[in-house]
Amino acid sequence: MSNQKYEQAGVAMTCRSFAEYEQMFNFELAELQDTAILDVAGGASSFVAEACARGIQARAVDPLYELDPESIYTYGLKEIETSTEKIARLESSFDWSYYGNLGNHRKSREQSLARFIDDYRNQRETGRYISALLPQLPYEAGTFSLVVCSHFLFLYHEQFDYEFHLRAVEELLRVCRVGGQVQIYPLRTLHWDLYPHLEQLIDALEQQGAKSVLLPSSLPFIPGSDQLLCITK
Repeated sequence: MSNQKYEQAGVAMTCRSFAEYEQMFNFELAELQDTAILDVAGGASSFVAEACARGIQARAVDPLYELDPESIYTYGLKEIETSTEKIARLESSFDWSYYGNLGNHRKSREQSLARFIDDYRNQRETGRYISALLPQLPYEAGTFSLVVCSHFLFLYHEQFDYEFHLRAVEELLRVCRVGGQVQIYPLRTLHWDLYPHLEQLIDALEQQGAKSVLLPSSLPFIPGSDQLLCITK
């Protein structure tokens, strides 16, 4: 286990942009145009807002969405302040090839939060953003052709056991169409170690007929986070 750790009590709010999702999951914009996407544990990321502005069908779920826009915005600003302080203490450990420096990293979080809040305020009643908590999602089976989960599963290994992870991924697969994909990033814990039950999880999913493969990711900010898990239903 790594001697270093990103200290986190509870689950942090994520505020990531469409561009960051493109890097994390190696998305090609043209490939997403006819894809129904669900962002699970999307937090205050602006991925869905930016995707919809590009004509892509995208929705997000997160327990955060039970809150009003102003509460989320206030919470998000505090979260960005706190996370920036934590990252600063471990600054030399991270890969800055994408963000450049800590200031740019913080600025991208603030921009994503603001973009999300604008869309959330306007689209909250349309069903684009729904409050939900894994391992139960409020969608019929086979609703989406691509289901993504960023910076939640695997990362919080110490807080959520293997059974939770298995049930959560099974639920992601349930709402995914046959032939569709579930993609999860990163594969590292807050200790930056590879999720220790990854092989067990993949084996269990393959017994249910799902095919898993590790693919390269282009956003290796967290040490060692150069891969994502892609599961085909």
